Amino acid sequence: MFTIEHEFDSTVITLVDEGATPLLEDVVINSFAECVTLEQYDPRTDKVVTVTLSPEQLRDLAMALDLPEGVYQLREAPT
Repeated sequence: MFTIEHEFDSTVITLVDEGATPLLEDVVINSFAECVTLEQYDPRTDKVVTVTLSPEQLRDLAMALDLPEGVYQLREAPT
């Protein structure tokens, strides 16, 4: 299950784990114009862990989900 909320300066997506137990903590994704952050509570450290991705890193991640094992570099198409 997931939710989508549109805030003033970002879009917030929350991913809720509904799989078999043990369930993992929710993942909150904040999409800003300049970056995307992923946040998840870590019960072992009692802290929220944040990962920040640039728009280019997010694009690469989206592409990587559908590609086989290997090393890739995306290039802009010539205009």
